[in-house]
Amino acid sequence: MTSPSGPGGALRLWPGLLIVALLLLTRFGLPLVAESPAAGYTAVFGGLLGGVAVFGWWLFFSRAAWADRVGAVALLIVALAATSSALLHPSIATGMMGMMFFIYAIPLVAVAFVLAVAAGCMLGPGARRVLMAAAILTACGSFALLRSDGIRGDGSAQFAWRWVPTAEEQLLAESGPAPAFAPALEEEAQRPAPERERRPAGDAMPDETGEPVLPASADVPPARDAAVTPAAPASPAIAAPVWAGFRGAARNSRVEGVRIGTNWIASPPSELWHRPVGPGWSSFAVRGDRLYTQEQRGEAEVVACYDAATGTPVWTHEDPVRFWEANGGAGPRATPTLAGNQVLTLGATGLLNALDAADGTVRWTRNTTADTGASVPYWGFSSSPLVLDDLVVVYAGALAAYDRASGDVRWVDRQRGDSYSSPQLVVLDGVAQVVQMTGQGAIGLAPDDGRVLWQHPWDGFSIVQPAALDDGVLISTSGAGGGGLGVRRLAIRRDDGGWSVSERWTSNGLKPYFNDFVVHEGYAYGFDGRILSCIDLETGTRAWKGGRYGNGQMVLLADQDLLLVTSEDGELALVRATPDRFEEIARMPILEGKTWNHPVLAGDLLLTRNGEEMAAYRLPPAR
Repeated sequence: MTSPSGPGGALRLWPGLLIVALLLLTRFGLPLVAESPAAGYTAVFGGLLGGVAVFGWWLFFSRAAWADRVGAVALLIVALAATSSALLHPSIATGMMGMMFFIYAIPLVAVAFVLAVAAGCMLGPGARRVLMAAAILTACGSFALLRSDGIRGDGSAQFAWRWVPTAEEQLLAESGPAPAFAPALEEEAQRPAPERERRPAGDAMPDETGEPVLPASADVPPARDAAVTPAAPASPAIAAPVWAGFRGAARNSRVEGVRIGTNWIASPPSELWHRPVGPGWSSFAVRGDRLYTQEQRGEAEVVACYDAATGTPVWTHEDPVRFWEANGGAGPRATPTLAGNQVLTLGATGLLNALDAADGTVRWTRNTTADTGASVPYWGFSSSPLVLDDLVVVYAGALAAYDRASGDVRWVDRQRGDSYSSPQLVVLDGVAQVVQMTGQGAIGLAPDDGRVLWQHPWDGFSIVQPAALDDGVLISTSGAGGGGLGVRRLAIRRDDGGWSVSERWTSNGLKPYFNDFVVHEGYAYGFDGRILSCIDLETGTRAWKGGRYGNGQMVLLADQDLLLVTSEDGELALVRATPDRFEEIARMPILEGKTWNHPVLAGDLLLTRNGEEMAAYRLPPAR
């Protein structure tokens, strides 16, 4: 197709059409054939580069009149700048570290522009220029009508119309904010501090033994007292299951002593209840007929206790803080930890709470950023508290240990960069130690005083939990936003000279991004990008790869060699945990929406949630 143009001759249109075709194939075709974070990011940034290439073609190789070439590029720059500075929803303006609008707008504008040029070939110069200008302005301006509800594990944005209420807004409109002060407590709060029976976090108050709990660190927003509603009667069907916190008591997502039915066509999991929940990426802690999780409700970060049999709220504790970033959305990232009669929680901004598990009463609160000197990382603090006897250990830019009864600081390690992994108890050569993945690699610390026993550098983006092995640990790191880099087996030994660390192997056969893996019978099972994979722990070689579940999570049923996998799209799958081949036994939908949260299996009770809803299922018994 040609049209009158400048001195160079007829318009050269075919390169523009070819670039657009390659742009569309890269942006939309590549994710269909290569399901990995790296492929997803390649598709996204490949589309951006394709858009830039279109305007490079137009400016230097199109043979259009110079006024049209320069005018179109100038209009593009002005439209992008005006839209990004004044018209965008904050979720798009700040998404993908501020690049979301440009990553998506430039390819769209490029495609629209080339189509407009092709359609205007037979038009006069004035009409052709109007058509090109309309394509640029419409494509840019359309983003003012949208918002982003975050990104998926492959890096793609979740767009919605700007005026449609978010799931959180719908929840608040239907149920109101999480209960705060009961009227009697509001009156109590007006009394002078010595007369109050309950005090805001930070004031000294007796614990269950009558000993005073010392003040928490300064600059902590005053926490609202818990509001208690009568609990529903405990269900006799729930036989006091226990799931102490993040990935279970040993933080390995491993369940023993439970056997379930695998013929879900004849006897599928039965739904007990389903209810909306505030945003956040917390999982559950469970004891008996109570479950505990964290969520965001408007301007309050909430620790919530629910009846496990019915999903009925029992009590809530609020902190008047809100964490939000455009990619992961609002809400806390960590999971509560149960220890004795306490529930320990770390919020996304670094507030560490010790609450009474029965009614949510505040025992003590710490501001971990004041204790470690670290700032809140981009994705928020995600470390689930680890309880070791009388210690509570968290990672908030540095490992910090607190006295479980009083909240006093026991020790603080130096800052080691951002990490979204949680501290892990590992016993090596008979010595208990806290292993932590940091922004610099892996370290092992002595729980009593925080001294460093050993360390292993491995730069990357630490999210996934380390796994304890007989002679060391299995660790993982990710690229900064580019998905998993692989896993590494470390052999850790103690001799007269102290501790030594050696690398047994590094494998790219298993490349988890933020999806934790499990270890079973000499093999590790996890996600290689967005596909399940199994590797041999002796050699690191891959045994099999198969099954597309997005960026999901899993629980191991060790007695049956089974994996319970929750997919990123809210499906539940049953997969064999055997090294001979990949075999999916059953699959069914259980949630709607992006599901990144870790599932919980307490007895035969399966608890799942995401940033919008949560549900409980009774798994069928084994025959």
